[in-house]
Amino acid sequence: MAPQVNVQMKNDYLEKILTARVYDVAVETPLELARNLSSRMHNQLLLKREDMQQVFSFKLRGAYNKMVRLSPAQLKRGVIAASAGNHAQGVALAAQRLNCRAMIVMPVTTPQIKVQAVEARGATVLLHGDAYDEAYTHALKLAAEERATFVHPYDDPDVIAGQGTIGMEILRQHTGPIHAIFVPVGGGGLISGIAAYVKRLYPEIKVIGVEPVDADSMSRSLQEGRRVKLTQVGLFADGVAVKQVGEETFRLCREWVDEIILVDTDAICAAIKDVFEDTRAILEPAGALSIAGAKAYAKRSRIRGKTLVAIASGANMNFDRLRHVSERAELGEQREAVMSVTIPEEPGSFKKFCAMLGTKSITEFNYRYSDPKQAHVFVGVSVRNRGESAQLIKSLKKSGLYAEDFSDNEMAKLHIRHLVGGRASGVKNETLYRFEFPDRPGALMKFLDSMSRHWNISLFHYRNHGTDYGRVLVGMEVPPAEKAEFKSFLSQLGYRYWDESKNPAYKLFLG
Repeated sequence: MAPQVNVQMKNDYLEKILTARVYDVAVETPLELARNLSSRMHNQLLLKREDMQQVFSFKLRGAYNKMVRLSPAQLKRGVIAASAGNHAQGVALAAQRLNCRAMIVMPVTTPQIKVQAVEARGATVLLHGDAYDEAYTHALKLAAEERATFVHPYDDPDVIAGQGTIGMEILRQHTGPIHAIFVPVGGGGLISGIAAYVKRLYPEIKVIGVEPVDADSMSRSLQEGRRVKLTQVGLFADGVAVKQVGEETFRLCREWVDEIILVDTDAICAAIKDVFEDTRAILEPAGALSIAGAKAYAKRSRIRGKTLVAIASGANMNFDRLRHVSERAELGEQREAVMSVTIPEEPGSFKKFCAMLGTKSITEFNYRYSDPKQAHVFVGVSVRNRGESAQLIKSLKKSGLYAEDFSDNEMAKLHIRHLVGGRASGVKNETLYRFEFPDRPGALMKFLDSMSRHWNISLFHYRNHGTDYGRVLVGMEVPPAEKAEFKSFLSQLGYRYWDESKNPAYKLFLG
């Protein structure tokens, strides 16, 4: 349900941002130089530290600016919002300050730490649905039934204006030239507010959005000239996992935003590590999105000596997720190469292989005997960059050792490295699929129940990564005559999935 926006409202965002009431609850966050990262990028990178707000996110700006403008009668009836985390905390804080009743509908998959943070501010939490969209629909229904005000997380002019005060602060804090401002994009409220302010005053400053490659609703919408609704979104950067951007935010982005950059999970993890090394702060994945985008842009455009600003938008990180971030950060920085190397199955061959690596450190080595003539080993090696990885692969092949780079192979990084040596004899017609599903207590059992067809499960690997979703690798024996039935089953399952049957990592280590 998008807000009704009149013509005058469409043209007065500069005034709305200048008069936004956010500083009852928000602080003017610092604009800090990321020294180490700036040196590596050969540009000056400034971080707008919205992770330093009292709810560790920028979201309280828009929520409070919306709610402080409600009439006494509206405040008495209360507010309802839908959120998986940061917006919920912003609404709860605003309601606490305004002495207003607040109900937040959160997906059942929401980590307990986020539920507790909202409840600690006096809001009522109602868990409903496995994903944000279900919580959002239910919240709208409740708001209509109770005549409460629905506080939209992004598609509302007052929310947009509240977030736009960040752009106002950036221009006040840095009076020199700015080449570009990088902003994480979910529903579009943050980038719409920043762009509406910055572009009206300094149209030469680029305003660049950053989205995950698997949650790119704004990028696709701008390309097609209409709001595109994604069927599924990746959940790693859950703060921006939005299937469809807002009507008003899409309009503003079409008018003011220069481009959208897409980054993958490894790049986000690397950005989290970069910010930690510079500030000792740990951003959440969505909070580090803009830093990953700034790095990608600087590398692509080959600019030097420019001033870039990135919004560090939030730090509501689940501690358990750090394990996954740590594993992937080195790959994202291209400081580790993950590869398969085939070596002779004979005494001394491993030692010879290590000698060929020279001073490079082996970070991981997985192997189990399976063939009397040759061995396929899964290896992680420290490198300086992706070019060095390519050169290493080339030199290994030149020495007679077949090597294949798996640094961009998602299945290899998620599953194969933990399954090396797991070949099985007697398995026929094995089909391999990778699945992703909302994770919560009992979710794995529900997934298994959904898989309980007559096809035999020949391989199963699940690993909890401390995230809001589960990732499973499943092998099933599916006779050729039943392929059509199996495809129909997959389409009805309702989970994201990838066919990995032809993945070279599978063929080398498990097939």
